[in-house]
Amino acid sequence: MTQIAKLALEDGTVFTGEAFGASGEVDGEVVFNTSMTGYQEILTDPSYCGQIVTMTYPEIGNYGVNREDVESGKPHLAGFIVRENSRVASNFRSEGSLEDYLKENNIIALEGIDTRALVRRIRTVGALKGVISTEDLDDSSLVEKARNSEGLVGRDLVKEVIPEDSCQWEETLSEWAKLPGESLAGGDQAYHIVALDFGMKWNIARHLKDLGCQVTILPGTSTADEVMALNPDGVFLSNGPGDPEPLDYAISTIAALVPQVPVFGICLGHQLLSLACGAKTFKLKFGHRGANQPVQNLDAGTVEITAQNHGFAVEEESLPDHLEVTHRNLNDDTIAGVRHKEHNAFGVQYHPESSSGPHDSRYLFQQFYDSIAASKNS
Repeated sequence: MTQIAKLALEDGTVFTGEAFGASGEVDGEVVFNTSMTGYQEILTDPSYCGQIVTMTYPEIGNYGVNREDVESGKPHLAGFIVRENSRVASNFRSEGSLEDYLKENNIIALEGIDTRALVRRIRTVGALKGVISTEDLDDSSLVEKARNSEGLVGRDLVKEVIPEDSCQWEETLSEWAKLPGESLAGGDQAYHIVALDFGMKWNIARHLKDLGCQVTILPGTSTADEVMALNPDGVFLSNGPGDPEPLDYAISTIAALVPQVPVFGICLGHQLLSLACGAKTFKLKFGHRGANQPVQNLDAGTVEITAQNHGFAVEEESLPDHLEVTHRNLNDDTIAGVRHKEHNAFGVQYHPESSSGPHDSRYLFQQFYDSIAASKNS
C-alpha cells in the first residue's frame, strides 16, 4: 500500500511523494549527491549525520545492498530522497533490497518527487533546512518545522557519531575495492598509525592497514597526551560531519600534535588541521558531494577526479604563512589541499579512499607512509 510523504523546505517549497523506508518525521539540512553508484556507502558515511541526502541519479537501489560495502555500523543520515526506488535488486553481490535495508535501520526515505527541481532549488538558493514526514501532511506546519530546524552551523555533530572506545583495526581492503593487480603495500616498516575518529569511513582504515601499518583508532575527543602515550609514528585525522569550528577539543589536540608527529587529514580532518594551524573555515553555498569532482594537484600539475562530501571549506584569505595550498577544486577554485611548510603535516578536502568513487587519489596514502619514513630518517 502506497504511503504519502512530504518534503518541506524552509523557503516554503513543498514536494509530495511516496515513502519507501521507515515511517515518521525527520528534519535536517537538504543536500544533493551527484554519484551514480555508491548509495550504500553514502547511507553509512557518518559525515552525513544531520542531513537529508538527495540523489541526482534517477534510479537508485538497482543493485541492492550487502554487508561488505558499508562504511560504518549503521546509516547516519537523517533522511534519503530519490527520484525512483528500484523494485528489482539485480547483482551477484546483493544480499537484500535498499527498501528493506532502510526499514531495518529506521531511515525515512522519499521517492516520486521531481529531484531535478529540488536540486536546482538548492543550487540557486543554497543548502536548505527541511523536513520529511509521513505523519504531518499539512504544508504550512511542515514549512514552519523546517524553519525551526537546528541546521548544521555551530553544532557539534561529531560527538553523535564517534566511537566510545579505542580499537585495533585489522580489516584490509576487499578484493572488490582493488584494481586488477593493485598493491597498496607501503613498505617494509609496519609503522604505528593512530587514527582520530571524527566519523571515519571504514575504507580509510582499510587503506591504512593495507599499507602494512598497525592502526589504532581513538575517539576524536582524545587528547594529544592520550595520542602520544601510544607512541605513534603518524597520526591520521578522519572525515566527519558538520561544522568544524565548534570542535575546540579537536583543534587544540591537533595543534599540539603537529610539531611532534607526521599528520594526514581527510575532509573534516583537513579542515581541523587548517584551523589548528591558524586558518578559518566557511560554509559553502551548497557543498561538494559526489564521485566526479575535479581537483588539480598544484605540485604535479595534474588533474584528479575525486569523491567529495563536505559543506564547509578552508578560507583562503585566512591562511597563515606557514600553510601552502597543494590542491584546488576546479569547479569553484576553493582550497582542496594544504601542507605545513615547517612541520610534517598535510590534508586534502576530498576522499582518496575511493569508496565509492575514482582511484586517482589513492597515492596520498603512500605519500603519508613516505612522509613517516622521511621523518624517521631525518
